[in-house]
Amino acid sequence: MTKRHLFFISLVGFIFLTACNLATVTPTLQVDSLSSTAPSPTPPATATTTQTFTPAPTSPATSTPVPMYFTEEFDSDLGAWESFQTGGSGSPTMNLENNRLHVDIASPHTWYYAIHTTHEYSNVTVNAKIDGNPGGSVGLVCYYSASKGWYEFNIASDRTYSVLFGQWLAQGIAQYTPLATDATDYLAAGGLNYEIGLTCQESTLFLYINEKLFRKVDVTRYGLAEGMVGITASSFGETPMTVFFDWVKVSEK
Repeated sequence: MTKRHLFFISLVGFIFLTACNLATVTPTLQVDSLSSTAPSPTPPATATTTQTFTPAPTSPATSTPVPMYFTEEFDSDLGAWESFQTGGSGSPTMNLENNRLHVDIASPHTWYYAIHTTHEYSNVTVNAKIDGNPGGSVGLVCYYSASKGWYEFNIASDRTYSVLFGQWLAQGIAQYTPLATDATDYLAAGGLNYEIGLTCQESTLFLYINEKLFRKVDVTRYGLAEGMVGITASSFGETPMTVFFDWVKVSEK
């Protein structure tokens, strides 16, 4: 499967689910021009099944408020997360396993998202430690707004990455605009065992792999100024796609 998988898609189908190294070459830091020559994508199949992830129950009287900046270590419930799926003929399965979030995607061309709904941010950094098998991609989301859209940064097992602007056109209908895509020496072909990072600071996105800044993307024309943060994983043609999120850290930038 080629780089055409990298999310350059017009999505139909939306299922809402409630809550849920590195090569030695030193690449050159790039500043993006927001241009893309990617081919027209093929929409994925419409999702037809629904699965609900039920976190461990919490008592409203004793629940501790989630701070603005935090590290999610997946050692308790997922009450602050809401997840949804786009594409695919089957639903991803999610569970907490050994203090990690385990996501399995059995159907091809299936996209899974989990959005942390407690706070909205104007300038924020999201990092995650991931471990995934070849055949898909894993990423981070910032400035998520159901009405205005969101940005996401994904890395794939073929050494490529993508930056996308997603937007709901209507209930159940979404589209993605590709902002940047390329191969990078910071990624190796095969598994997805990295720490990835995304800083959303005003009109610029900063992309990190294993704590190394390797690209900046100017997103001035899209106008997002704040929103929620989240994580994402997807399968391409090959399945199953399995990924573990060891932790997710949200910090001030």
